[in-house]
Amino acid sequence: MIDLKEATEVLVMTTGGTIEKSYDEFDGSLENRESQIKEMIISRLRLPYTKISVFSLMAKDSLHMTDYDRTLILKTIESHLPKGKPIVVLHGTDTMAKTASLVFEKLQHSGLLKAPVVFTGAMKPLGFENSDSQQNVTEALLAAKILSPGVYISFHNRVFELPNVRKNKEKRTFESF
Repeated sequence: MIDLKEATEVLVMTTGGTIEKSYDEFDGSLENRESQIKEMIISRLRLPYTKISVFSLMAKDSLHMTDYDRTLILKTIESHLPKGKPIVVLHGTDTMAKTASLVFEKLQHSGLLKAPVVFTGAMKPLGFENSDSQQNVTEALLAAKILSPGVYISFHNRVFELPNVRKNKEKRTFESF
């Protein structure tokens, strides 16, 4: 368990997805470009007990992710886990459960899983009215600080431990099965 009286470092890895799509006024496109998480969410939160390290691994819609991309996410997580710091992965919701399942399958018996790995995303892009992005990122940050080592999806005020998690497109959220 992490001591919440001291500042905890949380690594935030961005991969794209709806949460990070931005609108281009010039051509009217809504696409993944550079990460806006630091300026649009994290800079607005009061986190005196949390040190956030953000880095962008890729900027892709999860529907366009390949097995290579998922392996890159896995290998990047593996390289950071020995530090014992919680990890939050911002990911597109369409294939988030697939990537999280791969990470769980590869790490569950590896001995590397010494901190929580929490995936989250959003149904509406950051900056859009009624976006769930700030809520989901905030909840994932807290979850990463208080959960035991494992792989999770944090979404809409719920935390799901892998395996057996999927996106419910009709309800526009995640669920256990």
